[in-house]
Amino acid sequence: MKKTYTISIYTENNIGLLNRIATIFLKRHINIESLTVSSTEIENVSRFIIVSDLSKETVKKIIGQLEKQVEVIKAYYHTNEQSIYVQTALFKIKSNLLFDERQIQNIIKNSNAQIVTVSPEFFVIEKSGRKEEIETLYDELLPFGIMQFVRSGRISVTKEEMRISELLQKQLN
Repeated sequence: MKKTYTISIYTENNIGLLNRIATIFLKRHINIESLTVSSTEIENVSRFIIVSDLSKETVKKIIGQLEKQVEVIKAYYHTNEQSIYVQTALFKIKSNLLFDERQIQNIIKNSNAQIVTVSPEFFVIEKSGRKEEIETLYDELLPFGIMQFVRSGRISVTKEEMRISELLQKQLN
């Protein structure tokens, strides 16, 4: 049975690693729904966060393949229930609507979004939250005309204490 998993990969920051990680998914014909890479609390260690719909046996195999990569220090997988996660989206909309359509102001307020910039031609709304919340805001703003829309990949932390810094420091030494 397929389930949404968040795969966290702690790595050294080396050229070409993203391509090798993507190839592991490609060879198994697995779609990556979301991919985010960032620095971590440990100097010179990066974290890939990949979201994909997989069976538990497949995610375990992928973790094993990922950990065979020389630059991969450690890889983990978690279900949505085991994680705290959000995405961020930006919506660019014509400025005249902000003042002419009172309903847009109510939509922004009710969705807990915020306006990050206003210019004579456009304004930009930022919304952080679950994918479903962002999709709801998108659907509400769509009738007014969205000039541009972009959504980040998932960022997440586990609910359970992992002491990841300690684990990674031991592996690095």
